Amino acid sequence: MSTAFDFTPLYSSMIGVDRMVDLVETALRSPASAGYPPYDIEKTGQDDYRISLAVAGFGPSDLEITAEPNLLVIKGRKASDIDQNARTFLHQGLAQRAFERRFELADHVVVKDAAYAHGVLSIDLAREVPEALKPRQIPIGGGADRPALTLAPDKTRKAA
Repeated sequence: MSTAFDFTPLYSSMIGVDRMVDLVETALRSPASAGYPPYDIEKTGQDDYRISLAVAGFGPSDLEITAEPNLLVIKGRKASDIDQNARTFLHQGLAQRAFERRFELADHVVVKDAAYAHGVLSIDLAREVPEALKPRQIPIGGGADRPALTLAPDKTRKAA
């Protein structure tokens, strides 16, 4: 079964959908390991969001957060400790494999803060639309500083 979709009809009738098509194709190509580490995305306010990743076994120094335009990349790489190799595990259930998690961000979404506590990495995001792009009310002038419109006499009417 193929998961390839042809988006050609969208290009013929819509303009500016290139980014939307790229997002759909990226979502369809997600790797099999997309479930690690587990995460939550929550809306914390009108334009505020929080991503929480369960990264037990990783410390703040093992994690790297990179914000790019429309993309948030979180990488986890466990530093190889000398005493880690000397340890003998009877059972090792905490995943400590390297990971890279990517989140596509909407336009004007920025990373505000990141915190690590109790094995959970929390990243706060906010949508900050520039004032120039926000809708604004245009006042209608009273016409005091403009000459009044005068209508030309209707020449098609006959005088009575």
